[in-house]
Amino acid sequence: MADLYPAIDLLDGKVVRLQQGDYDNETHYGYDPVAVATSFVDAGAPWVHVVDLDAARDGNARNRSIVASIASAVSGRAQVQTGGGVRGVDDARALADAGVSRVVMGSAALQDPALVEAVAEVLPVAVGLDHRDGALAVHGWTQSTDMTVAHALARFAAASAFVITDIGRDGMLTGPDLAGLDLAVRSTTTPVIASGGISSLDDVRVVAAIGVAGVITGKAVYEGRFTVADAVAVLREITPS
Repeated sequence: MADLYPAIDLLDGKVVRLQQGDYDNETHYGYDPVAVATSFVDAGAPWVHVVDLDAARDGNARNRSIVASIASAVSGRAQVQTGGGVRGVDDARALADAGVSRVVMGSAALQDPALVEAVAEVLPVAVGLDHRDGALAVHGWTQSTDMTVAHALARFAAASAFVITDIGRDGMLTGPDLAGLDLAVRSTTTPVIASGGISSLDDVRVVAAIGVAGVITGKAVYEGRFTVADAVAVLREITPS
């Protein structure tokens, strides 16, 4: 069964969503991230996916105390996976101390795959593969690379998961990249967590049936397309193909 990962994106301490990763195109959803996280877990979410957008952009982990507060609030009921600005072992240790269960490494992992092995000694690592049309992007999605998702899937033996985000679909509610996710699931034995474009319970259902280990959802929940409780219930019914 795939797990649901409702997302909380933090920018200047607020809950926001960016459209296609554009920092100049944000929608604000609240000032109390801890309350949002608690509501997700109350609805049955086994994980909360937290992204520090400030740290992803400039390395300043100014939202780390909020991440710690979220982890404390849901401790014993759900786990916290967090990314954004995780650049090395010291960041992982700080997040472990904050109560985080797994970190997501994107830019730093792609630039130095050996870092994933080092960080994995501290906390499980999900490697974030954020892409536009298959080409990976780094530094808060502000820079493109010539590396592809397919290439990256074979590079990280120490990864506990891959979080694959189609930037062009993220925040757009246009549906997930089913073909890309299906290819990824078939190309690696490491669990794949799908992100980007989820707009309906049907999207949740179809992505889960591909065989992903998790589904990240953000804007669809905030915009009332479906509830966390409904998505959790759908995932409990799915047997991967």
